[in-house]
Amino acid sequence: MPQIKSAIKRVKTNEKARLANASQKANMRTTVKKFETANAAKTENADALYKDAIRSVDMAASKGLIKANKAARDKSRLTKLNNAN
Repeated sequence: MPQIKSAIKRVKTNEKARLANASQKANMRTTVKKFETANAAKTENADALYKDAIRSVDMAASKGLIKANKAARDKSRLTKLNNAN
């Protein structure tokens, strides 16, 4: 544990940021999985879930949680899945 006051503050803020980032990343994964399962089941709301999944991937990329190339790759795969049905 740090002794210096500013280092103690950094530990607190880093923990807050870590939790926020983990939550955002988990949310992205959840929306992608929801779309994939809805698409496999051929439900009517698959298009809405597709938009949500693309949006969450874009948000994760803009916040730096995932790299731009991974975001593009994920969006491409989701689009390919969406167009297959």
